[in-house]
Amino acid sequence: MNHHCTSHAVLAAALVLAGGCTLGPDYRRPDAPISAAFKEAADWKPATPADASSRGPWWEAFGDPVLNELEGRVAASNFTLQQAAANYEEARQVARADRTTLLPSVSAVGTADRNYSARAQAGSAAGASSSFGADVQASWEPDFWGRARRTTEAATASAQASAADLALARLSTEAALAEDYIGLRILDEKKQLLDNAIGDYARTLQISKNKYAVGVAARSDVLLAETQLDSTRVQALDVAIQRSQYEHAIAVLTGRPPLEVSIAPGGIAGIAVPAIPPAVPSTLLERRPDISAAERAMAAANANIGVQTAGWFPNLTLSGAAGFAGSPASELFTAPNRIWSLGSQLGMNLFDAGQQGDLVKEARAAYEASVANYRSTVLGAIQQVEDDLVSLRVLGQEVQIQDSAVSEAAQATKITLNEYVAGTVDFTTVTTAQVTELNSRETALAILQSRLNSSVALVEALGGGWRTADLPSSHQVVSGR
Repeated sequence: MNHHCTSHAVLAAALVLAGGCTLGPDYRRPDAPISAAFKEAADWKPATPADASSRGPWWEAFGDPVLNELEGRVAASNFTLQQAAANYEEARQVARADRTTLLPSVSAVGTADRNYSARAQAGSAAGASSSFGADVQASWEPDFWGRARRTTEAATASAQASAADLALARLSTEAALAEDYIGLRILDEKKQLLDNAIGDYARTLQISKNKYAVGVAARSDVLLAETQLDSTRVQALDVAIQRSQYEHAIAVLTGRPPLEVSIAPGGIAGIAVPAIPPAVPSTLLERRPDISAAERAMAAANANIGVQTAGWFPNLTLSGAAGFAGSPASELFTAPNRIWSLGSQLGMNLFDAGQQGDLVKEARAAYEASVANYRSTVLGAIQQVEDDLVSLRVLGQEVQIQDSAVSEAAQATKITLNEYVAGTVDFTTVTTAQVTELNSRETALAILQSRLNSSVALVEALGGGWRTADLPSSHQVVSGR
């Protein structure tokens, strides 16, 4: 058999073996601790078909055009998201690089040497001589045991986990922006509340001054009224500090310096508390990017078991080269100067003091840790939904009770002020009633803020409309499409 036949036979055998076994366990997603329903959804108002239908980005359910405009800037301008996107691209390129190990590597080499000898050698004269070479070299390590395929599988799953991390970062940033915007609007409402109180307290101060002027009230009434008025003015100024801080945070989240962001004052009335269908716990497996990230990390850890298991088996490397070598350069690419070579190398670790076995055990332990993390992430997601469901339900009850408290406090203030004018109660009764009313109204605002924030948190806990189907497929990861 000539050299060409031998090389073809070796290559054919390698191709057959290269499609052989893939070591390590094939991945199957483990069971997750999922219940049949949410505990706190027992009394939840069922969503109508219109509620459950897709209406675009989740924040549009709050019905605020300014919030919609701000949220639209997040994906394009937020630097945290740009970092997460770059991390995904890095992971994708790692997966593409690992995939290329399944293919032969080919390189071209050109050489030019100039040698000088002062003494004549046998068969050659003294002096300078030149030699030239040009060849193409190729090498290939057939993936007999699936090491390269498992490596690619692990890298691809890691890239998909990175894509889920990007989705999680986007959702978290969108939710943070919504909560900051709600906080800003609550402060606008509180500023208006305090301004109204300042007007009421100024009128009360004037009443106390009038009564003092005619000798039917003590000087302490005037001083107490002035103290109450000034203290409320300080609270109103303090609101400006907090509002500016929210505005600065919103600017950063939208990728702009605070100087470029100015949000006109407005009330909270334009922000609606949306109806959010909680569905069933099992939907979280498809709607939560953090669960998907944990699941993909688990798949990568499983594939790594196969990578380490393949370390027990021999590696075969096939290499070959073809080209030309000789002198002078003008006659380099001629038949007499043609050269070629074909070779193979088989390597196997015969003794490593148990290191490879330890690496396999390490990979299996890492997989078990990823399974525990996956199940813990699922349970944590269910807890978040349960927490937000009970929060929204109880806060809805608190709204009704607090509205009654505000109405009652307002009536008490009106009555006590009339009684003070009539001289039947002292001024401390008036100030107590006014402070109680202001505190009741501020509590009502705090409950509304908590309710809106809980709505945002529930949307985030349910995945914000994201789906596992949004993850790039294995083909998209390695192809870039």
